[in-house]
Amino acid sequence: MTSRRTLHKLLLGALVAAAAGSASAQAQGFPNRPLRFVVPFGAGTTTDLAARFIAKHVTDATRQPVVVDNKPGANGFIALQYVLSQPADGYTIVIGTNTTHAANASLFRKLPYDPVADFVPLSGVIIGGVVLAISANTPANNVQELVALAKSRPGKMTFGSGNSSSRAGGEVFKELAGVDILHVPYKTLPMAITDVMGGQIDMVFGDAPAIMPLVRGGKLKALGVSTRNRMPGYETIPTVAEQGVPGYEVSGWLAAFAPKGTPNDIADRLNALIVSAMKTPEAAKYFGENAWTPIPGTREELAKFQRAEIDRWNRLVKNAGIEPE
Repeated sequence: MTSRRTLHKLLLGALVAAAAGSASAQAQGFPNRPLRFVVPFGAGTTTDLAARFIAKHVTDATRQPVVVDNKPGANGFIALQYVLSQPADGYTIVIGTNTTHAANASLFRKLPYDPVADFVPLSGVIIGGVVLAISANTPANNVQELVALAKSRPGKMTFGSGNSSSRAGGEVFKELAGVDILHVPYKTLPMAITDVMGGQIDMVFGDAPAIMPLVRGGKLKALGVSTRNRMPGYETIPTVAEQGVPGYEVSGWLAAFAPKGTPNDIADRLNALIVSAMKTPEAAKYFGENAWTPIPGTREELAKFQRAEIDRWNRLVKNAGIEPE
């Protein structure tokens, strides 16, 4: 005769097996309705362009539409809180950045979310640097001349930012170049770029896709890039470091995350879809032309990379003397 304890174990095992089978079946049929990619920044930003690129490929692969939902503002807080308010079923993911999932942990004393514990890492997307740009009317044609100009006007020149890379770009420049320039925060990077063109602020450290069309149009001057080596496709623009600011290097990245609680099978399916999109020759060409490098990989690789980036931004913020808000 089967004991009550044995029967209980058998029933429990059957329930666990049924649940696992249900989760597996759910993942096999995923997605069977539209998905939503939430972008913490405005339309036209690199994050937005990357989200739309991946969305197209996911739609082609699954025959399900993907809505790209821009929710800019508050350093990504608005977008991330929205994502965390949605069911953890894989249908809402965020295209996060070094701002939302690394730098904010050091830039703010208290966050309304945990960049690690509240999210499931899916895959890296791209990594790259920023371009130092000034108004076409500013009397400087290289970094050395800009530094000399800033030193002649201590405390009067300004730089704008719309994300952590643009903020760090200016703060690290300020520290290593020994100049006294003021930080002006913006809701989005395009707003800062517009004010540089209009003369309201003096400089901006921005993504190449946003900066370079304006440089080619004669509205901005690109003085330097923030990467250690010259950017692919923009080799004529010297690095900031080689123009008298040794050690200068700032990079930014994008990655995809889902809310905590998202089933592993579904997270694996999302990883496969994103990696497939980012490993195409089209991705290499599209992002390479804009000085970004695709970095698709495993979920575990993204988790490890994110932890290292949180530590790196913590050191960067402290070394630059940035006071958390």
